[in-house]
Amino acid sequence: MGLLDIIALLFTLSAIIGYINHRYLHLPHAIGLMIIALSASLVLIVVDLLIPGFGVDDAVIKALTSIDFPGILLNGILSALLFAGAVHVDLATLAERKWSIGLMATVGVLISTFIVGAGTWVIARMFGIDLPFIWALVFGALISPTDPIAVLGILKTVRIPPTLEAKIVGESLFNDGVGVTLFAIIVAIAVPNGAHIGEFSIAEIAKLFAVEAIGGALLGFGCGLVAYIAMRRIDEHNLEILITLALVTGTYALALKMDLSGPIAMVIAGLFIGNHGAQFAMSPRTRTHVFQFWELLDEILNSILFLLIGLEVLVIVQSAQHLPMALALIPLVLAARFVAVAIPISLLSIRHTFSRGVVRLLTWGGLRGGISVALALSLPPSEEKSLILTMTYSVVVFSIVVQGLSMKSVVGMFFPSGDSPRSDQNTMPIKPKNLF
Repeated sequence: MGLLDIIALLFTLSAIIGYINHRYLHLPHAIGLMIIALSASLVLIVVDLLIPGFGVDDAVIKALTSIDFPGILLNGILSALLFAGAVHVDLATLAERKWSIGLMATVGVLISTFIVGAGTWVIARMFGIDLPFIWALVFGALISPTDPIAVLGILKTVRIPPTLEAKIVGESLFNDGVGVTLFAIIVAIAVPNGAHIGEFSIAEIAKLFAVEAIGGALLGFGCGLVAYIAMRRIDEHNLEILITLALVTGTYALALKMDLSGPIAMVIAGLFIGNHGAQFAMSPRTRTHVFQFWELLDEILNSILFLLIGLEVLVIVQSAQHLPMALALIPLVLAARFVAVAIPISLLSIRHTFSRGVVRLLTWGGLRGGISVALALSLPPSEEKSLILTMTYSVVVFSIVVQGLSMKSVVGMFFPSGDSPRSDQNTMPIKPKNLF
C-alpha cells in the first residue's frame, strides 16, 4: 500500500466514523473514533474465528502492518500535537504550579515505573510467566507517563479549576518527554547490543538522562527564539504559520539527530510561541489565524491517531492467552499512579494548598494513550514483545474508554456544576486527608 493510499484510507475512515459518532453516538470525538474503530476490529476478529477462510481479517492486518505506527507517531504526529497542546497553555498559570508539575513529571514517573515494574514481575509469576525484571521495568516505563494527547482531548469536555487543569496539562506535557527518555535508557539496558548502556554506571545513566532533558529544553527555547525574532519583524499570517510549521518539524528533527528529547523541545517551543510570541510577535489578526491553524491541525491529527489506536488491536492482540494477566495489571497501574501523585502532592501540601480530592482527580485523569502503544510497538523483536503489547493495549483501552468517559462524572463529585472555583488555591490550608 503506497503513501497516498494510506493517507486516503485514514482520512476517509476518520471522516466516516467521525460522522457516525457525531450523528448517532454523541461521544467525545476522539474517544468515539477509537471505540467505533475498536468495535469494527473486534467484529473482524470474530468473523475470522467463525469463518476462517473469509480472509477479511488478514487483508486488514496486511494493510495496517504497512503503516509504521511508531514512526508516524513518535517521529511525526507527536511533534505537532505536543506543540499544538503547549501553544494554548497559559504560561503564568503553569508557573504557579511549577513544583507540583515538575515533581510529578520526574519523581512521579520514576516512582510509577518501578512500582509497575515490580508489580508486573510479581503478577507475571503468579500467572506462570517467566518475565525478566528488566522487561517488566520496560513496561513500567512506557505505561507510566500520561499521554498529553489523550489528556488534552478529554479536558476539552470537562470544566475544572484553571490551576488544577494546569497541573494535569503541564504534567502530561512534560512527563511525556521524561518517560520517552527513561524508556529508551531501560530498553538499552535490556538490549545491551544497542547503546551498551548496560555497561554504564548509575551516575552515567543519570547524566545521560539530564543531558537529553535539559538539552531538549534548551534546543526548544533556542529554536523558538529564532522563530520569534523572525515573526516579530513581519506581519503576514500565512508566512508566520509556515514559520511555526518549520519550527516544529525542524526542531524535532534536529533533536532526534542530536539525541536530545524532542518532546520536551516541542513543549518549550510551544509555550514560548504561544505566550511570549503571541503577545509581542503577532498582531491580533495573525494570532487568530495561527491559533486556529494549530487547533484545526490538532483535531485532524487526533482523529487519525485515535482511529489507528482502535484499529491496531488487529495487529497487537494475536491471541488471548495473555489477556487475563493484562487485565490484572489495570488496577496495578492505577495504584502506581495514585502513589506517584500522592507522594509529591503530600510533600508540597506542607507549604502549598490544593483542591480537595486533588490526588484522586489527578490519578483518574492520568490517561494513557497512543504514545504508550507506539513505544510498545517500537520495541526490538523479542520473546517479551507480544506480552508487553497485549498488556499495554489493555491498559490504554481501559484508560481512554473507562477513565476518559467517566472523567466528567468524577470531576462533578468534587466540583458540582456551577460550583467550580476559578482557582484551586484556598485561603486556608487543606488538611492532608482532604487531598485524597
